[in-house]
Amino acid sequence: MSRSASIAIAVIIIILIIAGAAAYMHGGKGTKTTSSSTVSGSTSSGAGTQWAGTVKIGMSISLTGKFATEGHQALCGVLATIDYYNDHGGVVVNGKHYKLKLIYYDDKSDKNNIQSLYSTLVTKDKVNFLLAPYSSGLTAAAAPIAQQYKIVMISHGGASDAIFKQGNKYLVQILTPASKYFASSLELVKEKIPDAKIAFIWENSAFSNAVMQGAQKYAQQLGLDVVYKKAYEKGTTDFNGIVSEAKAAGANVLIGGGHFQDGQQLVKAAHDLGWHLKFISILVAPAEPNFANLGKDIVVGVAAPAQWAPGVKYSPDNVPPGYEWFGPTKQEWLNYFDQAKQKYDVCKNLEAPAYQAAEAGAAIVWLVKSIETANSLDNTQVRNAMNNLALYTFFGQLKIDPNTGLQIGHKMIVIQWQEVNGQLTQVIVYPPSTAQASPLIAPPNWWPSS
Repeated sequence: MSRSASIAIAVIIIILIIAGAAAYMHGGKGTKTTSSSTVSGSTSSGAGTQWAGTVKIGMSISLTGKFATEGHQALCGVLATIDYYNDHGGVVVNGKHYKLKLIYYDDKSDKNNIQSLYSTLVTKDKVNFLLAPYSSGLTAAAAPIAQQYKIVMISHGGASDAIFKQGNKYLVQILTPASKYFASSLELVKEKIPDAKIAFIWENSAFSNAVMQGAQKYAQQLGLDVVYKKAYEKGTTDFNGIVSEAKAAGANVLIGGGHFQDGQQLVKAAHDLGWHLKFISILVAPAEPNFANLGKDIVVGVAAPAQWAPGVKYSPDNVPPGYEWFGPTKQEWLNYFDQAKQKYDVCKNLEAPAYQAAEAGAAIVWLVKSIETANSLDNTQVRNAMNNLALYTFFGQLKIDPNTGLQIGHKMIVIQWQEVNGQLTQVIVYPPSTAQASPLIAPPNWWPSS
């Protein structure tokens, strides 16, 4: 081999090494990460797929700031689901397979960052579709970009109904809206407690007010007896006066709360003051594992509404009438989530997937089915295809209002703290189709027999 040929080969090798290193590194200055996901070592059908191109999905997500915990869950749910699809042929349009690729930025939980990040995703990164950021406030800030550029945006973490009343034709919702958060809890009360007298006690905040407005309206529709209503201000720690008023009103069911600290203190005050309750359902606090720190004398019997839990029984074997199964089974998705924890640095500190991961993953399932139904990557055609979908997935039922994009198919579950084999455990108690146990009504620690 000539000296010039050897030099040429060496130059080519150096170029390839540099290119590989560049591909490995995450985007500039730690603010942007681009992920084209394929599970390492996979032997599934995607390994030999001939890709016709790439479908780019863009999002901002909170990896720092107050929503960082939820943001990491959501991002890893997306990554896991993209890996699943890329291992199973990607998304198919006109018989051709397209690989999914995620481009994302850390929005730092700051709504002031949102519009510039989403504008960059559309104009510079040239993404095909968008996922909204986490939380109602950040989703509201991002939504105008979808309408401005006529690009589909799927909300996986923005529950507020108000976002979907602005005439935005390209925004659709995956999770149950705020107005329906307590629907399953109230249905349980209607079925199990004929003499229910409800006290609504909630935090005076935008989200909690939206939740409770919907709850009060639904309670009236169900013909339930509401005997007490009270909103408390943010930061409230002393609930003795409110609890005493509700007791005096004769309430035997408590529904309300807001965030972790106030919800925990409300429940503790109710127990400490001897309020005898047949059922309790509280926003946020009982869904957190450390709620158990209150001790079993308080915790047992306390419930919370939830979008999803790992124990759900949604499967291809129990598809509701009018729906079709699509996407990974629950176990397949859980397996891919476990793989994502090993594969991606941003996922390594996570334990079990929370509902934020599941709802974000369901957004990818919904998008893939919409693209394949439209048989097109055109945003208007994909958005129109969504109007007629009724999917049953590992996340449950999915269907939207064609006019607003609001989620009308997905139903909240009710989780309740129970003692299982001597251990405080969160179990699904409603609806019956996915329940792991029967709900505790009037548990002895809250409704003494004597």
